[in-house]
Amino acid sequence: MIEISNIYKRFGDLEVLRDVSLSVGRGEIVAIVGPSGAGKTTLLQIAGSLDTPDSGSVTYDGQDITSMKEKALAAFRNRNIGFIFQFHELLPEFSARENVAIPAMIAGDSRKVALRKADELLEMLGLTDRLHHRPAELSGGENQRVAIARALVNNPRIVLADEPTGSLDSRNREEIHAIISDLCERRGHTFLIVTHDSSLASIAHRVVEMSDGQIVGISSPRISSPDAINT
Repeated sequence: MIEISNIYKRFGDLEVLRDVSLSVGRGEIVAIVGPSGAGKTTLLQIAGSLDTPDSGSVTYDGQDITSMKEKALAAFRNRNIGFIFQFHELLPEFSARENVAIPAMIAGDSRKVALRKADELLEMLGLTDRLHHRPAELSGGENQRVAIARALVNNPRIVLADEPTGSLDSRNREEIHAIISDLCERRGHTFLIVTHDSSLASIAHRVVEMSDGQIVGISSPRISSPDAINT
């Protein structure tokens, strides 16, 4: 589904990514691991169109997003890519359901439709009694579940997650692991995850190890999904 091909990226004199290529198949969980400074987050940002490579390409089902103009790229990102961050990045002045609904309204849904989608996702994630709570009134694990719902509201082709359990305690980490695994197995969602959490990496179909801006190894903790593309 996604082809990341021959990516190079520099920041000044620092070469952050060097000839990186990776494929991600539908319904696959791919975890990217490695030491700090390995280029993991930069690769994730390029895959999600939040940054541009110096050379190379990123294609979604054959559509090259690296050549798209900014307005078209923003619309593509909103409809096709969900994001989960280490710190949930929810808007503090809005309720849980409003935070989840915002990307749907940006995509063109009416407020009524967007809120209905938000309610359905939050119910699925066990937050029916937290719909009207603001982020400050929720626990860390609850906020991250809201962030997952927000990432899913437009039914994206892929969810990109940057250290999604990095700020959580062990109980909440395990809860998020189970949610991600269930979303993949039952709903067919695709995840590309940057993580230092070995237990989160263990639920992935493939673990991609990076060092010094390159992929240095790929392993398979469990059997890959049927549509996964092995690289």
